[in-house]
Amino acid sequence: RSTLFLVPGLIAYILMITAVISTALSIVREKESGTMEQVRMAPIDTFSFVVGKSIPYFFISLASASLIILAAMLLFGLPMRGNWIALLVALSLFIAGALGTGLLISTVAETQQVAFQAALLTSFLPTLMLSGFIFPISSMPDALQVITHVVPARYFLIALRGIVLKGTPLHLLWPQMAALSI
Repeated sequence: RSTLFLVPGLIAYILMITAVISTALSIVREKESGTMEQVRMAPIDTFSFVVGKSIPYFFISLASASLIILAAMLLFGLPMRGNWIALLVALSLFIAGALGTGLLISTVAETQQVAFQAALLTSFLPTLMLSGFIFPISSMPDALQVITHVVPARYFLIALRGIVLKGTPLHLLWPQMAALSI
């Protein structure tokens, strides 16, 4: 059924957009409102600030992924043939990468409008067009197939479909997990 093939793609698509946009906008909002100067004067180091900004969005994204998966199971009959822990590992790696992308955008962008547009361009288009969600990667031109190797959603979709639809154990998905880790 095509629904079972498309639902994991929707999970990746929604996760990527929400994680990247929310993280990018949160830090740029600090810049625009002038509170970033107050944060710089506070007795907190950069790492703690970044982790403090990322952890809530990590758990929000993880919760939304769980809700999407449960809704897909109830509404569309999505099976869960794999291990829940393997799914959690794949989701966590993908979300961490998406949050990192949002943080990168927030360091470059000066306004929320620029951050929002950059987040959409770096998450929406590649996840939708170059991940294998809509178009099979094998049917893309050779140049685009090469570009798909830098799209995290490509590896996440393979892992997600493998875990959820086929019950693939995590050790067989090590190339995808390594790519998501990078």
